[in-house]
Amino acid sequence: MNNSTVYKLVMMALMFVITSCGDSNEKEEQAEAPPASFPVTQLQVRTVTGFTEYPTTIEGKVNSDVRAKTSGYIEKVYVDEGQKVRKGQVLFKLETQSLSEDAGAAKAQVNVAQVEVNKLIPLVEKNIISPVQLETAKANLKRAQANYSGVAANIGYATIKSPIDGFVGAINFREGALISPSDATPLTTVSQIDEVYAFFSFNEAQYIDHLQRSEGQNKAERIKNSPDLTLVLANGKEYSEKGRIQTSTGQINQSTGTIQIRAAFDNPNEILTNGNSGKIKFPIEYKDAIVVPQTATFEQQGNIMIFRLGEDNKVDTSILTVSGTVDNLYVIESGLESTDKIVISGIGRLKNGMSINPQEVSFEEAIKPVPTLFRN
Repeated sequence: MNNSTVYKLVMMALMFVITSCGDSNEKEEQAEAPPASFPVTQLQVRTVTGFTEYPTTIEGKVNSDVRAKTSGYIEKVYVDEGQKVRKGQVLFKLETQSLSEDAGAAKAQVNVAQVEVNKLIPLVEKNIISPVQLETAKANLKRAQANYSGVAANIGYATIKSPIDGFVGAINFREGALISPSDATPLTTVSQIDEVYAFFSFNEAQYIDHLQRSEGQNKAERIKNSPDLTLVLANGKEYSEKGRIQTSTGQINQSTGTIQIRAAFDNPNEILTNGNSGKIKFPIEYKDAIVVPQTATFEQQGNIMIFRLGEDNKVDTSILTVSGTVDNLYVIESGLESTDKIVISGIGRLKNGMSINPQEVSFEEAIKPVPTLFRN
């Protein structure tokens, strides 16, 4: 073996020793590296209130259609749309010339019939004619009087008045229009809006949940004990007055699977009117509930999951059943105990069974909403 070959063998042996030592040192360094730090918090029960929103339509407490009781041409419209009117105030006047002529003719027939009765009375008293003739004349008089009364009533019906206090809606017929009692469209609608009704719907499950959450021995008591409602107007702002549920329809609509709810709101400033729309914010109180920040959870195969801190500071996953959402929090029905500790951030770097260095964070700090850094 020459010197060159010996030299090569020595160098290869040295490189093997150096490499082996490096791998050994690297493994030792990895084994000795401390676990990564993650913030954790001790769960606490809370009583929180969430809101579910339902589309709603607003109607006046009373909506009275104004219709004609007799046919005729509109001679005068005395009010404008949106005007506040009182009960008995004149709204429309129909042309009455032809009715007056009819009334004159009917009155003349009454007079003729009365003269005939007056003429026959003494003749019957003197037994000159049969009493049957007098009774026939009296019947004719009654018919004439009834006819005159009908024509006179139609003249009265030509003056159309408001049936209630309220506000005039759309006026569907103007001067010169021919109207009749058989018209499908009313002349207008007067709405009483000092109090308004908000109509919205629960599905079957929501309705049962509501009844079970409310205290009372029967439906009426549970409705009476329902929470106050908030109305969100079409401009996104909350209405100043709180509402209360008054009643619900007696049955589930088989076509839609819903039941209609009627709530009442005072309307002292007349902000609301017939036909408004908005949303009902229905409060749901969760008493002594386990809540977790949504940012501490993740989804996997359709399940909402969270990392719990277990023995020896190792984390394990738990599948959560969520009963509701309140702001940035999940209300937990099952999957956690109030004695558990959870990891509140950095969950994307965790794996089941991984050891961590837990950094305690107060529960109040853990459930604070994350501020929005960017806004459109």
